[in-house]
Amino acid sequence: MDMFRRSLLKGVSASGALAAALAAGILKPTEVLAADEWNRAAFDSKDAGAALKAIGASSATDSKDIVLTAPEIAENGAVVPITVLSNIPNTISIALLSLKNPLPLAAAFDFSEGAMPEMQVRVRLAETTAVRALVKTADGKFFATQKEVKVTVGGCGG
Repeated sequence: MDMFRRSLLKGVSASGALAAALAAGILKPTEVLAADEWNRAAFDSKDAGAALKAIGASSATDSKDIVLTAPEIAENGAVVPITVLSNIPNTISIALLSLKNPLPLAAAFDFSEGAMPEMQVRVRLAETTAVRALVKTADGKFFATQKEVKVTVGGCGG
């Protein structure tokens, strides 16, 4: 009985503290929501060329300073782990495209100055495809690398 009372009191006090913080304006949940600055056109593009154009990376230079880690064979295309690490100085963003997916732009991350430009995601791959990582530097230059991933079971409804 004492344990139930303690749990109830903890819950009530935590709820009260949260409500007080919201009322006082200390917590602003609307500021936590995603910004409207995301590139809707790039994420809604139906082909890789349009996605690259929308993010401004139509003419990216190939680079060995980008480490793209992905399995050679993905047994399940619904959950394919991919890691991208940029060793290029002044990296401000990394984007990941799966070239044969219905919507090729899978992820895009922006990094603040001094942050380690590395990302790890799990993506869906519709079929065997090249996965391309794009890195943007502070001076607006784009660099890229890619790797072929063979998918044995499709992840996008296949």
